[in-house]
Amino acid sequence: MMYTGRFAPSPTGLLHIGSLLTAVASYADAKAHGGRWLVRMEDLDPPREMAGAVDDILRTLEAFGFEWDGEVAYQSRRYALYEDALGRLKDKGLVYPCYCSRKDWQAAAQLGADGFVYNGKCGKPDYRPSENDSVKTPAWRLRVPDEVVGFDDEIVGHYEQNLARDIGDFVLLRADGFWAYQLAVVADDADQGITHIVRGQDLLVSAPRQIWLQRCLDYAAPHYAHLPLLVNAQGQKWSKQTLAPALDLNARERLLRQVAAYLNLPDAPEVDKPQELLAWVAAHWDMRNVPREAICTEGTDR
Repeated sequence: MMYTGRFAPSPTGLLHIGSLLTAVASYADAKAHGGRWLVRMEDLDPPREMAGAVDDILRTLEAFGFEWDGEVAYQSRRYALYEDALGRLKDKGLVYPCYCSRKDWQAAAQLGADGFVYNGKCGKPDYRPSENDSVKTPAWRLRVPDEVVGFDDEIVGHYEQNLARDIGDFVLLRADGFWAYQLAVVADDADQGITHIVRGQDLLVSAPRQIWLQRCLDYAAPHYAHLPLLVNAQGQKWSKQTLAPALDLNARERLLRQVAAYLNLPDAPEVDKPQELLAWVAAHWDMRNVPREAICTEGTDR
């Protein structure tokens, strides 16, 4: 299959230096392999979205010289795809409705690899919802096995989790009616024919869940490469929550060169357009040179 990669920002904020690193690396890896690079807007959670962020993200990508293949995909327009995937899992008996409130089940839960581990209460064979629960709209959870799910990441190396111990049965459709990231991203990647996923190491913890879900839906697993995070002096990932500044369109070349340096690329020659700098990065791209550890960028990207 042709290499198909993607960049999938969430419009909960504007693009920042960490977003740019992911965009550059995913774009360069796709182009270095003669492949396609898609853009998908992960607008699954309207209450958390920033007004105008979708348009700003696309304008910023264009200003930095990125050219994507095909139309931009919007998760908010793909609910039928997620309904179909959940329906298939229901037919296989792999999911169940969960009536627990987050406050109640987390009160006695153990911490795992990515927050609290759900105890499986609503998925037990003898569980029956109470009269009060039965009138609630439930969430839907996927059953996970008491076994190790692992994979070999191109940057991090081998990574694995025991899903029952480290994660627990996880939510695919929330009780408030919004689709969970794990189901949406797996269904989208399969539908769009994504073969390679280049993204930040903050999402490494999600990969075993997504691989298990891919197996449940008979999807092929893509190839993964999880990039080092850009962090501040406190070791916090640059994000909206840590006040990461939005990308300055007047400093496009400087920021592109800065990101290229973080990815251990050699110094590029002088160029006239951002597109030429991106083309140079793709021509000199080698995933083997990407560092594994987080990179502190305090004061260098403002």
